[in-house]
Amino acid sequence: QVRNYAMYRRAARDVTNTKRFAKDLPADRLDKVLFDHALLGLGTGLGILMLLFGPFIALLAAVVHLNYYIAANSAVNAIGHHFGRRPYNNSATNLQWLAFLTAGEGFHNNHHAAPTSAKLAHRWYEIDIGWFLIKPMTWLGLARVRLDGLKLVSGSRPSTSPT
Repeated sequence: QVRNYAMYRRAARDVTNTKRFAKDLPADRLDKVLFDHALLGLGTGLGILMLLFGPFIALLAAVVHLNYYIAANSAVNAIGHHFGRRPYNNSATNLQWLAFLTAGEGFHNNHHAAPTSAKLAHRWYEIDIGWFLIKPMTWLGLARVRLDGLKLVSGSRPSTSPT
């Protein structure tokens, strides 16, 4: 997962990706400054933490965040393809405990079935913490959701297996 950082940075700088996946996102001045200078955003956040809590807590928070980010992504991509329920016919699985730890990303099978949906929970008993955070932001005008329903990709159909 650590090597994926370079791949994601390359993809973020690729203008064709931005035009394809973020064409409706207006780049405001703050986004432009922070995204064009990634270390500035990280440094600003770290600086604020240092001012509020001191250097030890700030560095501890940075290390914990980095390790959690790497572990959570690894878990979704590794565990989320081997163990759990497969309500749709694809290679990924759904794990509620992993969804709790990753703000909904543990519903990886659902994500593969409907990759453009902001809401990762597809059933009443699935708890998607990320959606609980996104929805109030839409009410406050801080976010706009293009698709919160199910738009399944071609070939995605409910699985006939009992898992």
